[in-house]
Amino acid sequence: MAATAHPLATDAALTILKQGGSAADAAIAATFTISVVEPFSAGIGGGGFAMHFSSSTSQMEALDFREVAPQAATRSMYLDGQGAVVPERAVDGWLSVAVPGTVAGLKALHAKHGKLPWARLLQPAIRAADAGFAVSDHYLESVQWRRAALEADPEAARIFLAPQQRGDRLVQPELASTLRAIATNADAFQRGRIARAIVAEMGTHGGLITAQDLDAYRPTWREPLCGPYRDITLCTMPPPSSGGVHLLQMIRLLDDGIATNALKSAGWHDDAALHRLIESMRIAYADRAVWLGDPAFVDVPVTALTSPAYAALRRKEIDPAHARTSKDVKAGTPEQLGLPAGPPVPPMKAVRDVPHTSHLTVVDKDRNAVSLTFTVNYGFGSGVVVKGTGILLNDEMDDFAAAPGVPNSYGLVGGEANSVAPGKIPLSSMTPLIATRGGRFFMTAGAPGGSTIITTTLQTVLHVVDYDMDAQAAVSAPRLHQQWVPEATRVEVNGLDTGTRRALEKRGHVFKDSGNGWGNAMCIVEGDDGVLQGGADPRGDGKAAGL
Repeated sequence: MAATAHPLATDAALTILKQGGSAADAAIAATFTISVVEPFSAGIGGGGFAMHFSSSTSQMEALDFREVAPQAATRSMYLDGQGAVVPERAVDGWLSVAVPGTVAGLKALHAKHGKLPWARLLQPAIRAADAGFAVSDHYLESVQWRRAALEADPEAARIFLAPQQRGDRLVQPELASTLRAIATNADAFQRGRIARAIVAEMGTHGGLITAQDLDAYRPTWREPLCGPYRDITLCTMPPPSSGGVHLLQMIRLLDDGIATNALKSAGWHDDAALHRLIESMRIAYADRAVWLGDPAFVDVPVTALTSPAYAALRRKEIDPAHARTSKDVKAGTPEQLGLPAGPPVPPMKAVRDVPHTSHLTVVDKDRNAVSLTFTVNYGFGSGVVVKGTGILLNDEMDDFAAAPGVPNSYGLVGGEANSVAPGKIPLSSMTPLIATRGGRFFMTAGAPGGSTIITTTLQTVLHVVDYDMDAQAAVSAPRLHQQWVPEATRVEVNGLDTGTRRALEKRGHVFKDSGNGWGNAMCIVEGDDGVLQGGADPRGDGKAAGL
């Protein structure tokens, strides 16, 4: 079974599975294909995270191929002469680009878990780039959102503004050539002609990435972050992703036999259960704003934040009858977390709800599984393309706090834990997840969506485990999202029935309607009958299919 954000990527994964490829092989093929057909969300000029489960050993692994800050990066690089943040510097153009990790990450995944030849896995992506594909309304909407950035770069404008209406084909011959080079030599991106082209363009346009930055990049296999919920074990990414920490923290806040029983009995229509869910989100995101960062640079109290003891302590703050305002909810103190006392830690900038990034998941016939989330950050990343290569580059530097101690464009103060530093990984919300039951594969889940990724993934799990939904229903169901700042809880139009919404508003909750929804979740579940169920979010263009 494969579930991805685009039918061509799902078909690529299935083609590889039919040829006897592993889940890792199929995920690699799908990831390269998404890099061609979903440039507004993800690509080889970005980075991400992947979870891998080996059924024969019940081993869970976490792969970090997130982008890193160039060695020339400085903590003041996004400030003007007066010390004020210049937000567009971290979002648009060459200065916003962090060292990409996608190709290196896929190479590492293949080296450890691949079965088929590397070059074969790139063939579907090469065909899609050569022959082109018909663009969707989603593509055109993304272009409109980032038109100014794309128009500012002649190469990006030439490629991505060519399709004018739904059904027009986007053909990318330069990207096809680049993919052929990578198929021949997986190191070409970091050390070959592609690397030289990236460095040359950086020098021309004032970017920071050097040949040494590209040559030194290495993905990292990390210890996955796992925790129990009911009769399953959830495993997901540790820092520098905040996703796993806060998904498990929210699960802990809910898992006391009261909220979870309410979820199971009435679910979305139980205002008491939803009240607890919203308040748990508020606490977790307050902690995210202070305590999370790159573990190579800061001590992240992962064990404390995800412990039952800390959850029990913070749960006492939740008034069962009334909502708290976000200004009354604080991050955990060092004392609460069992840490040495220290000076107050300033909150970092609020996480943004960016509607891009891409998630995909694959399960093979042996029940090996991959859950992978990757991104170029904003829609169409930095909006710049390396001339002659077709590579769209990320703007991942924006995921750092632009100025610790200095208010950003939102009036919020940056935090030291996620400040810019050479070689540092920016904090992420990406939450690729794999769950097991009794050591056997049970489900995968994940989503794009910036700040909403963690809560979307959490609710997908709750929909399956507590609401007894199948995979498709789980990703189709309504969602809500509370991230501490801003105050209002987002909810999809028609997501709450009138009675439940009024009951929550009486408790003091404030809601903001968000159109037809957000995110593009993917999910695969093994049913009680041993048959795989696949779900692709109807909010996007994705497809779930199996053999």
